[in-house]
Amino acid sequence: MSQIPRLQPRPTPSRHRKVALLASAVSVCLLAAAAPAEPLGVGDRLYPHLGNPGYDVASYDLSLGYPGGNDKPLQAVTTIDAWTTADLERLNLDFAHGTVRSVEVDGRPAAFTSAGEDLVVTPARPLPEGSWTRITVRHTSDPVPAANQQGGWVRTSDGLAMANQADAAHLVFPCNDHPSDKAMFTFRVTAPNGYTVVANGLPAGAERVGRTTTWTYRTQHPMATELAQVSIGRSEVVHRAGPHGLRLRDVVPAGEREALEPWLAKTPDQIAWMESKVGRYPFETYGVLMAQAATGFELETQTLSLFEKQLFTEPAYPKWYIESVMVHELSHQWFGDSVTPRSWSDVWLNEGHATWYEELYAEETAKRPMEERMKAAYGASDRWREAGGPPGRPKPPAPGQKIGIFRPNIYDGAALVLYALRQEIGRPAFERLERLWVQEHRDATATTSDFVRLAGAVAGRDLGDFFRAWLYGEKTPPMPGHPDWKPTAQPAPAQPRIAR
Repeated sequence: MSQIPRLQPRPTPSRHRKVALLASAVSVCLLAAAAPAEPLGVGDRLYPHLGNPGYDVASYDLSLGYPGGNDKPLQAVTTIDAWTTADLERLNLDFAHGTVRSVEVDGRPAAFTSAGEDLVVTPARPLPEGSWTRITVRHTSDPVPAANQQGGWVRTSDGLAMANQADAAHLVFPCNDHPSDKAMFTFRVTAPNGYTVVANGLPAGAERVGRTTTWTYRTQHPMATELAQVSIGRSEVVHRAGPHGLRLRDVVPAGEREALEPWLAKTPDQIAWMESKVGRYPFETYGVLMAQAATGFELETQTLSLFEKQLFTEPAYPKWYIESVMVHELSHQWFGDSVTPRSWSDVWLNEGHATWYEELYAEETAKRPMEERMKAAYGASDRWREAGGPPGRPKPPAPGQKIGIFRPNIYDGAALVLYALRQEIGRPAFERLERLWVQEHRDATATTSDFVRLAGAVAGRDLGDFFRAWLYGEKTPPMPGHPDWKPTAQPAPAQPRIAR
């Protein structure tokens, strides 16, 4: 029976080789004991322990062995190739929900321990700055959530999917779990025959051996860890062509393709609509993953957006609203996935833009005026700022509520900032800014300061005061062109779902 890929057996080492290995192991243990291990981070204001200093990941190779059923740990090997950006005697990885069996650094056994939600690794030899290194971790990946766990594996009725935003990829595999460190990904997933596996990127083979099949996928563009997606289930994959021959593939529960096809068929036109606004779709493929799971949200995992199947089958949701949510996640492929926030305080750039295009699509295709929703958001904006912070500086999540940053202030509150900007600089300049933003920062990370600078350059004037008031003010500034808009005492109309 074929399981996850393993290293080939090595010849038994000679006595001298054994002595050398023992000496190396002793030196590693002594070095590991020299100072207590501690969790580190890259200084993110909202998630202080996310990410790790000292290295830049180039690629992940994640091998997973799925045993069938969604209540048993997966056997896994995560291989990380990275450049060191400092001299390192030890390095930290984010990993918190699995058992580590062994760690190697550049082919040599390494000592390891846990500290908080970090896996702290001590190589046999210190790693000098500017060196290329490979870290191999053999571990389990547990799909059963711990108490108060938010994110990671999503257990569906027929398998598993992932929802790693904002800080949960390290509940699935060891990684540098911060959006500032994007990398290439390869996924190799072994599952019993009868299951279908789909992951980010393009398929690179499916090898059947006995009772199992190993599915391989590779990304063609760098990706943040929070956007990783692996779907394992008794699924059907639906293929079609999108604009300019773009390869589209959707993942639906087996036997439900016909019922869901009316929704799947909308994606090509939605992509064409987005391309008419901001330019060419930025990745190698796209699709919708309709999961039989209760998440309460949808998620823009790169090239394969995660949706609850119920969104498309619940008659209480108007058709125009379902389509606008689809466009929300699609627009994230440009805003958040291709152009990724350098810190989580910049998340308004993701959600504000996705909400903006969600609303614009509803206005243009379903006659749902954006101005009405913006006026309602303006009325609620002061309350949103008080509860969640201004859009450009959201309040940290409450203890035990790690996804608590996803509040109205970074959705409709941030879209309101974009509406005010369009009012301030005019529609032609605003539309030119949007196209330039996704062109100049494609496949990279960007900050709020980058957006402010580009907006000023497009407008031909300094917009610093405008953005300071709208992004960081405790109170909502007057809306350009609408002096009659005022804060209200009544809550804004509630949206029926969260489309992250």
